[in-house]
Amino acid sequence: MLWFVGLGLWDLEDISLRGRRVIAAADQVFLEGYTSVLMGADHAAMEETWGREVTVLGREDVENRPDALLEAAREGTVAFCVPGDPMVSTTHIDLRLRAHQRGIPSGIVHGASIATAVAGLTGLQNYRFGRSCSLPFPHGSWRPTTPAEVVRENLAAGLHTLVYLDIQQDRYMRIPEAVDLLEDLAASIGFSIERYIGVARGGSPAPVVVAGTADDVRSVDFGGPLHILVVPGPLHPMEEEYLDAFARP
Repeated sequence: MLWFVGLGLWDLEDISLRGRRVIAAADQVFLEGYTSVLMGADHAAMEETWGREVTVLGREDVENRPDALLEAAREGTVAFCVPGDPMVSTTHIDLRLRAHQRGIPSGIVHGASIATAVAGLTGLQNYRFGRSCSLPFPHGSWRPTTPAEVVRENLAAGLHTLVYLDIQQDRYMRIPEAVDLLEDLAASIGFSIERYIGVARGGSPAPVVVAGTADDVRSVDFGGPLHILVVPGPLHPMEEEYLDAFARP
């Protein structure tokens, strides 16, 4: 049995009671360590709190070498723990399909996701979000324009864009850096972005939400990671009121 267990957004208090029961009963516990991170709890804290050995898996382990994980799920019960909600990422959908193809039963314990938390923190109506995108760190001359293209398409349709910021093993993209990158990418394909909303540490006891122009947002000290960015489309009056109340520079 392969359980996909969502851990929520910030620390070990976010996991559901059902998730804790699944982890306690599992024969083996794995932690997916590449799509996101619980900034309020590290690997050691998980092992101490749960009283279990927790094996961390990287992208290669899950996407290209999942045999050990799947065989463990064939022979016993595996808890595959994921920050946020486990099925927001397509890599986990692929893993569940692989388990199904091998005749391995699976289940999902959902967790809070930044995809929905952003709507609550910013007051933007969740059904007015278009396609989301990921903004990677540049690598040499490689600077894909896809994120800016997605933003432009959504703006043309009157929709908001959720921009996931790159996470690497030794660094996390911050909002000011992301704004700089998007400004350059937008200019390179011939349009401009009027307003941004930056969200830092969503799900923590002290999230930071700031809306404004590129200069407004770049001037703010958002503090530590994780950060995420929204490019809003045209705002409903209630969205404007909410941002004015809860997302001032």
